Amino acid sequence: MEKIEKKRLEALRKAMAEHGIDCCIINSTDPHQSEIPPAHWRGREWLTGFKSENGTNGIAVVTKDHAYVWTDNRFFIQARQQLEGTGFEMMPLDGPEGVDLIEYVANMMPKDSAVAIDGMTFSSTEAEKMREAFEEAELNFVTDFPMFEYIWPERPSQPLNRLFIHDEEIVGETVDSKITRIIEEVEKEGADAILISALDDIAWATNLRTAGDVAFSPMFTSYLYLDKLGTRILFINEEKLTPDVKDFLNKYNIEVRGYDETLGFAESIPASTCVLIDPTLTSITIAEKIPTTLEGGKRVANLKSIKNENMLTHWRTAMEKDGVALVKLFKWIDDEFPKGNLTEMSIARKLRECRLADPDCVDESFAAIVGWNGHGAIVHYEPSDETDVPVTGQGLLLIDSGGQYLQGTTDITRTIALGGEPTKEQKHDFTLVLKGMIALARATFPKGTRGAQLDILARQFLWNEGKAYYHGTGHGVGFFINCHEGPVQIRMNEIPVALQPGMVMSDEPGLYIEDKYGIRCENMLAVELWKSNEFGDFYRFRNLTLFPFDRSLIEWEIITTEEREWLEEYNKEILERLSPLLSEEETEWLFSKCIMHNS
Repeated sequence: MEKIEKKRLEALRKAMAEHGIDCCIINSTDPHQSEIPPAHWRGREWLTGFKSENGTNGIAVVTKDHAYVWTDNRFFIQARQQLEGTGFEMMPLDGPEGVDLIEYVANMMPKDSAVAIDGMTFSSTEAEKMREAFEEAELNFVTDFPMFEYIWPERPSQPLNRLFIHDEEIVGETVDSKITRIIEEVEKEGADAILISALDDIAWATNLRTAGDVAFSPMFTSYLYLDKLGTRILFINEEKLTPDVKDFLNKYNIEVRGYDETLGFAESIPASTCVLIDPTLTSITIAEKIPTTLEGGKRVANLKSIKNENMLTHWRTAMEKDGVALVKLFKWIDDEFPKGNLTEMSIARKLRECRLADPDCVDESFAAIVGWNGHGAIVHYEPSDETDVPVTGQGLLLIDSGGQYLQGTTDITRTIALGGEPTKEQKHDFTLVLKGMIALARATFPKGTRGAQLDILARQFLWNEGKAYYHGTGHGVGFFINCHEGPVQIRMNEIPVALQPGMVMSDEPGLYIEDKYGIRCENMLAVELWKSNEFGDFYRFRNLTLFPFDRSLIEWEIITTEEREWLEEYNKEILERLSPLLSEEETEWLFSKCIMHNS
């Protein structure tokens, strides 16, 4: 049976021919460069069949004779499987055989070919890089080809979910205070105003949230314009505003205009007003409408990334709530596994049920990754009705999940052994990963240190044996916003952002053996001041996550005294903080998982 994606590909090629387009490049995101765009903008997934609830990083390239999808190493296995029979071929974006998309297109297309994008879904930075390369190759670059308007008749509408106010007692800062700080940074950069496109920045600045616009993240589709004269405009569909939210916006003198009015407003800004934009997050279409712009804007993301003590205090509560949910889940897995009825999907459903039983949990922070044995080696695997497998026999179960609590966002991965004694290989590999996670968690470092300078701590034990993972080791985490938050990251490639007290991030090394098993250990960490002396300020990490690691997978012979002490202290904290929130039976189960002995 022919896959529907082949017919969609034919429809796109027909539309391209009608509009004089020889090559079409299709992004995976929306006008705000969201990691997980609303359904209205998930056209590349609809076209290619390469998709997931958590979104997939992929850019499609379609010509008269060829169709490709570029993606990164997290998705190689998944992409190859899902693209089979669709007419699309996977191309590696990174790794040893990585292919540069722009260079490939520039070399592939004959001179004078028209290469088109939808400029609303490509950032100014991406589009300008393409323009430069394609013009050098004597290609015609077209930025106004909204391909899905021509070929997607059943396209979902733009989201209309209602907003709600994130309690400022939990947040610890008013909208006035945040906007004042934003404008101070705008003026420091030499601009008069700022147009904010990133949905997480807007949610943070306004202390507003919603459920449903963006899967698993309580952000809302909008733009925010602020200037030093006191103008504050939120561009949003007014149907999304409740009376309480309208009153809240009025309180802070924020004017509301329609979402579709953004482009017209951008054109109308006086040329004498210098507007700060982040070119990596602002679409080329909008950027070109504004008469006078200054590229920058990273300072807003930096403000958002540094959490105040009020937030960190509430995050402790979120972690306790999450720990309780995880105890209930993993105890249930232990109870049900011998019955032979577990599947990846049943575990994912139970996990969601355990989290959402808490009234402060609004949603999961992403679709749970539940991978049994070989599926665990697919870094961003999500079980579905088509891929679901029984969790039986002997093996490793990898569960990467999180919750969106009013008190903070959580993200945790645990790998456990089921069905008998794990193999020597499984234990050894797990312990190498765990040692790397602990090494990063125990790090102390001077002010000014960047993530790339710490990344080796998590990878060293794997590299020493010629083993590796190629995803990042850590990403920033938002405060009841999105699970993946910029700008701070811990990864091999340089991100020029120094770690600062108040930043919260993940610590998640892993190892993936295709068709056999995947291993990942992940906690969340907060940066805090450690000591100040004649050499300056030194920082360390404070652990936030509360759930034990599977003791049966630890190869104790290669665990050092310091690592063992870290584990003992960690388990002690887990018991102290979670036990009062659990039933007697649950506490006994947790104690059995936290006791430390070499077996």
